Amino acid sequence: MTTVPFPELPRGFRFGAATAAYQIEGAHDEDGRGPSIWDTYSHTPGRTLGGATGDTACDHYHRYPEDVALLRELGVDGYRFSLSWPRLLPQGTGAVNPKGLDFYDRLIDELLDAGIAPAVTLYHWDLPQALEDRGGWRERDTAEAFAEYTAVAAERYGDRVERWITLNEPFCSAFVGYAEGRHAPGAREGRGALAAAHHLLVGHGLAVRELRAAGAREVGIALNLDRLHAASGRPEDLAALRRAEVLHNEVWTEPLFAGRYPEHETETWEGLADGPWRRSGDLELIGGALDFVGINFYRPITVEAAPHRADDPAPRTATDIGVVEPIPYGTRLTTMGWPVVPSAFTELLCDLNARCPHLPPVWITENGSAEADTVTPDGLVHDGDRIDYLAGHLAAVAEAVAAGVDVRGYDVWSLLDNFEWARGYEQRFGLVRVDYDTLTRTPKDSYHWYRGLITAHRARTEEPAR
Repeated sequence: MTTVPFPELPRGFRFGAATAAYQIEGAHDEDGRGPSIWDTYSHTPGRTLGGATGDTACDHYHRYPEDVALLRELGVDGYRFSLSWPRLLPQGTGAVNPKGLDFYDRLIDELLDAGIAPAVTLYHWDLPQALEDRGGWRERDTAEAFAEYTAVAAERYGDRVERWITLNEPFCSAFVGYAEGRHAPGAREGRGALAAAHHLLVGHGLAVRELRAAGAREVGIALNLDRLHAASGRPEDLAALRRAEVLHNEVWTEPLFAGRYPEHETETWEGLADGPWRRSGDLELIGGALDFVGINFYRPITVEAAPHRADDPAPRTATDIGVVEPIPYGTRLTTMGWPVVPSAFTELLCDLNARCPHLPPVWITENGSAEADTVTPDGLVHDGDRIDYLAGHLAAVAEAVAAGVDVRGYDVWSLLDNFEWARGYEQRFGLVRVDYDTLTRTPKDSYHWYRGLITAHRARTEEPAR
């Protein structure tokens, strides 16, 4: 196995692993679960690579004890997973599915028995199709339904869940799903996408209220903020960078942490931003105090100017701003085509800390890489590139901590190879390889490296081993 030094993080730093319900659970139509927008999207011809769906995925629904055993052996402090909204409330509101509630009871109890703290994400993109049929996140009613669902989950699991995450990557839900059409529900809209972005934040605010009322211990949100660079010093590229900062970052950070909407939103979306979906009191609701903010990071992005067709109904998105990800020349790319630049992670965290004076403590809720794993004839998996990626990015986190950023923990993406949304099963992010024919789990070299890192951290900081 590749020998790579372990980055040093401070005493009390917590290590975990992350997954998402639709990507691993399977059992898409079992025990009363209703369809989600990803069921509909993945079953629509041409939407996903090779027509892949999450119908079976990793079959975690039936194999969760095996997966918790892998987590226990890994030695993590916590496990971040998401609840399937349509598994709990098949129609999005109203009748609660008792078998869905029972499944997460079993999973949470299994984790606690293994000494692993559950961290629950309430929304990781699997909106009940019944709500999408009524307008989805374009409509404020969906934010109200999200609050209802949150209350159900908090009442059932609040006594055992340590950390709650309201939304995962609302950027993807709003703009990749409703503007670019590359994710469910596959729409290309302007006002609809911007309404969705706002209603996701309103839903977050309502969910925070429900969680606080239920006595939740720690409440946060997971954002995929980006470190952005202009392709050149040309005025048009710098203007594109300004628009991209609004699209990727400020549409979320300004309402959440500064109590305002982005200063440059009008020029970014050409007058579409300030729509009737905004109501008096929304900013106060959205900006409720959080215990942490989750940051998902994979790669930096280079931005250059690109034409925006006047007849295109969608707002400016990553596509027409002009995203050029492979930077700089000679930088290694993951199999997703993403450049590996760990220093950009440090820059992002330090810049966020400087720009947001009221930033709560940070938790790295996703970080990892898709690689061309090498499988030996005897079934072992050598993934040295992933180990290098993780070591580099954890070292980047350590640099940010040394510079004064209050980072409390790190969840690697992902525990398992899984359904990678529109890219199907071609991309593998897991510390554990999943054979999709047999569903056999095989820990990779990176799994053993991460376990060694956790063990070394506890020994160095004199924290007790679990």
